Formats: sequence, C-alpha cells, structure tokens
Amino acid sequence: MKKILLALLCLSVIGCSKPGSADKTVDVLLIGGGIMSANLGTYLTELEPNWSIDVYERMDQVAEESSNAWNNAGTGHSAFCELNYTSEGADGTINISKAVGVNEQFEISKQFWAYQIEQGVLSNPKSFINNVAHMSFVWGDKNVAFLKKRHEALQHSSLFRGMEYSEDPAQIGKWVPLVMENRTGDQKIAATRMPIGTDVNFGEITRQLFASMTRNPNVKVHLRHEVRDIVRNDDNTWNVVVADLANAGKETSINAKFVFIGAGGGALKLLQKSGISEADGYAGFPVGGQFLMTDNPQVVARHQAKLYGMASVGAPPMSVPHLDTRIIDGKPVLLFGPFATFSTKYLKNGSLLDMFASLTTHNVMPMVHAGIDNIDLSTYLMGQLMLSFDDRMHALREYFPNAKNEDWKLLQAGQRVQIIKKDPEHGGILQFGTEVVASQDGTIAALLGASPGASTAAPIMLTVLEKTFKDRIQTPEWQAKLKEIVPTYGQKLNNDLELTNKTREWSSSRLQLLYVPVLPESTAESAAAL
Repeated sequence: MKKILLALLCLSVIGCSKPGSADKTVDVLLIGGGIMSANLGTYLTELEPNWSIDVYERMDQVAEESSNAWNNAGTGHSAFCELNYTSEGADGTINISKAVGVNEQFEISKQFWAYQIEQGVLSNPKSFINNVAHMSFVWGDKNVAFLKKRHEALQHSSLFRGMEYSEDPAQIGKWVPLVMENRTGDQKIAATRMPIGTDVNFGEITRQLFASMTRNPNVKVHLRHEVRDIVRNDDNTWNVVVADLANAGKETSINAKFVFIGAGGGALKLLQKSGISEADGYAGFPVGGQFLMTDNPQVVARHQAKLYGMASVGAPPMSVPHLDTRIIDGKPVLLFGPFATFSTKYLKNGSLLDMFASLTTHNVMPMVHAGIDNIDLSTYLMGQLMLSFDDRMHALREYFPNAKNEDWKLLQAGQRVQIIKKDPEHGGILQFGTEVVASQDGTIAALLGASPGASTAAPIMLTVLEKTFKDRIQTPEWQAKLKEIVPTYGQKLNNDLELTNKTREWSSSRLQLLYVPVLPESTAESAAAL
C-alpha cells in the first residue's frame, strides 16, 4: 500500500521519475557548458564518434560563467609571468617545478587547439589566441633580487629559455612605455619578458568546440537545463534528473553510463548529490573578482603585454595584480586587477545560499580548520572589500603612473571556488589549483577548483580520461588517437630541446603564433651576455 501511495505522489509532481527509471539513455552526460565539458566532449567525440553524448547547461548560452572572456584573465597561463608559480626557499633557492609543470600543461593545450584547427573543429586562430608578451615587473631591492634569481633559475629549463631580463628603465620603457611614463628615477625596478606569451579567449574556444561537437548527430547540447539530482543505479549507471527551465522546470530523467560534472563553482554541490565517498571532506571557499578596464585606443596602444607583479600578503594566486592586454571579440582592451570580492555565491549567476547548501557533516570541520589557518586571507579580503574606486586607481598607478580616472571603469569578473579538503595534519587545508575527483569505478568525475583552470583544460581532461576510462585508454586505438590529438602525449618537453622546438614550431604554425627556437643552455647564456 505504501508503494502505491508513493507512486501516486510521484505522478502528481510534474516530471517526477522513480529511481532507476529514465526518459532516455546516453553513454556520456556532461554537466556544464564551459571549457572543461567542451574539451572532454571533444576528446570523447573524436575517440568514440558513435557514443551518445548529452550536455546540460543552465544558462541560455554556453561559456557564460568562468569560461567567458570577461570573467577570466585570459592569460594563457604558462608560468612565464606568474611569480606565484616559483617559490623561494628559506635558503634563497628558487623552486621552478610548479612553473615547469604549468608550462608543460599549456603546451599540451596549444597542441590540442592546433590539432582542432587542422581538423576544422576550430577556425580562425586569431579569434581566440594571439601573441602578447608575458612580463613580470617588480620594484624594491628585495623584489628585484627575487626576480633576478627567478630568471636565472628558469634558464635551466629549456621551456623558459629566451626569457629576457632587464633592470634598465630605458629598455623596460621600450617593452612597456605606458608603465615607465612619469615613473620616478630613484626607484629600483626590474622586469622579465617572454615574447611567445599569449592572450586567449576561452569563451570563443568553448563556443567553437560545442558548435563542432553538435555536427555529430550523437551529440546534443541542452541549454536552460538545470541538473537537480544525481543518483547511482544498481548497475552502476547514473540517473540524472534535469529540469527544463524554459518549460516551467519540467523534470526528465536521463540514464547515463558516465557523468562528468564540469559546472565550475556549481560542481561541488552536484558532486555531493552523487553520494560517492570520494567527495567526502571537500568544501569550497568562494572568491570573486573585479577589474578596472579601459578601451581608450590611445591608452591601449601604449601597452602590449601581460604584466604581472607581486601578490599582496595573504592574497590567493588568482589575485596577483596584473595589467593585461586583452583581445576580446577582435577588440583590444586593457584590464587591471583583480580586486577580490566576496560572496556566498558559487557562480556569478548563482544563489547566495550556495556556500551554506554545500555544508555537510563531512566538510564543516575542514572548513573551520582551513579558516583558522588562513587568517591572512581573511584580512586581505576584508581590505579588498573596503576599497573605493580611488583606492583601486591608486593601485593601478603603481603600474601605470599616468592613469586617469575618466579612462577606466570597474567590471565584475567571474566567481571562483577554491578547494578546501580534509588534511590529517591540519584538519583542513585551503588548496589553490584544480583537482579531479572521480569514483573508484570511474563512472563519475568532477573538476573542483580554479586557477590555472581554462589554460590547462586540455591536459586536465586527459587526467579525467585516465582516471575514468582506465581500460580503454590503454587500448592501441585510444593511444594512437590521443597521440594524434596531442603529439607529445606521454612525453615531457622540459630539457628535451629537439622535442620542445619541434612541438612549438608545429603548434605555432597552425595557431599563427610567434615561434622562437630554444637554444642550448650554454649558447643561450652567451647570447644573453652579449
């Protein structure tokens, strides 16, 4: 009798589906219409063109959250200019391992895009990637000494050879005239410059990838559809309940053999709904950002670089100040920031209840411990929230002394959710970066975290494939195809001159980017001395 009453109750609710039932069945279900789902869907479409793939995105367009060009820095993170990727030890030595790892990942992304250009999946490279020199800029004796040591340490890696270093104001003025105009002569400064840096429009890449995927009749992208629940079936497939927001929230149930949660800040709550033990202990700390922006052509023309400085004490990596040349939809602009903001939303278009809704008995204590251990971050955020427009302009003038208030306006960027996870020593730690969380059986996976994010989406999705399709990825067919998509798959470029030059020349020619051959270390040192 109870089962009959439950069934009648279910039927009285619009679109309600009993556990295990489904309105349709697919091989792959991707949640989120951003760069991560676009990359994974592209890989799977090329590896298994006969698989059925459904994509569900709650907004009315893809790439509307963190992948949107106005919601991220578009740097093409390759560790050429980001000082937080090279840490200084107590003995004064510079650890370049993270920088090398990030650069290796970005080279994979460039190969992935180059292959897609060859296949006609992506078109017109200039619409999404352009050369913009990557620079670091510092002042003060301590910071100058650090930058010099950083430059010297990076020259031992073939990936960073060719990076220029200067303490000469005249030389730096040639690189970035806007930065040196009206700068006092008694200030000790230094800069590095890497000419092969890039600016990337990840929103454009995302839109083109999805457009190409849907040319395959087995791939469907559903906009204005929100995933409400994820339940494991007895056969280890997944029952995913989706609401059609354009149709009064009518719910349907999709049976999927594999689910990927690539919903940016929304991924954590959906991962928790799956009930997998691997999700236990994860929490999220939301951080937003604002940028000052100018499109004054006279200002923009005098700064052709992505110029990164030193982070403030307690600042998260995404808050390293930078004055960036951006090319968005063909139009060059300058952005300066970011200035951190705080909201309990996990998405720019999310709910103020997002953070509270993600709290569980498993993650409350890790969140408390992480908060106690990150007082500097709390202090930093408090200070950022109190900044006025004039305060922000004052920060800009440290990089652009002649900046005029009337040329700039404040923009709200995207929302990021930093990972908090259990830690046996500290109870809970705040972890910067991204992390793939997958079930042991490989039937569901999610991507948590933020920077470097979009820049390394192609290698991150290779990690997803390796974690979730362990048997298939070892087959000759998948291995051959992956090495066609990413020619250096399974190899390292660092300190392999021949492979580095061959790879960069191949991807640069297809992406219409500047190619500069890497020299042997001894030759590079001699050239630098001249």
